[in-house]
Amino acid sequence: MNDTVLLFHGIARTKKSMEKLAVFLSGNGYRIVNVGYPSTKFSISDLVDIVRPQIDAAAKEAGNGRLHFVGYSMGGLLIRAFLRNDRPPNLGRVVMVGTPNNGSQIADFLKAWPLYRKFYGPAGQQLTTDQTAMSELFGTVNYELGIIAGNRTIDPVSSLIIGLRVPNDGKVSVESPRLDGAAAHIVIPANHTFLPVNKTMWSQALSFLQDGRFVS
Repeated sequence: MNDTVLLFHGIARTKKSMEKLAVFLSGNGYRIVNVGYPSTKFSISDLVDIVRPQIDAAAKEAGNGRLHFVGYSMGGLLIRAFLRNDRPPNLGRVVMVGTPNNGSQIADFLKAWPLYRKFYGPAGQQLTTDQTAMSELFGTVNYELGIIAGNRTIDPVSSLIIGLRVPNDGKVSVESPRLDGAAAHIVIPANHTFLPVNKTMWSQALSFLQDGRFVS
């Protein structure tokens, strides 16, 4: 196989959080580019400019192989923003894991708190459920996309903020990752924080990268 997978971590995380997934996908024949970026220092559009050289280099090195994208949490938003204007000619499939495509009620609740603003930076302000200002940044889905959501929470406070009757992963509701145009969507028993090391997520992501579908 000559395909490459680019991995994008979530906000306030580093590429180290994606290393176990990288090892798993590498063991299944993919060349891996684990992208790192200063997620709490810049807006999503600025972060796209920061990661663009890494993506362009990976696309060039892929040769005639396809270039796949896997994004965890805000990493999926980075992928959406990049692909709006910079779709590689050798683009393969895209997997988003726990990505707040329709925002997070947690960000709604915390966005005005000084500590939240300081810790999560400009991008943290873009994770709210009011996505009106973000429509130009993301555009529409015109690529093969698979979405994985979790539905296990270990944080009663976060679940209270999201809504006691709303299925969620502790940070994002099950419905938030959904996007029109996605080829497949699956919900797995996983918590948001631990999605990157969840082996069910790994196998489902691999299934979509290989076959364009999830395993039911």
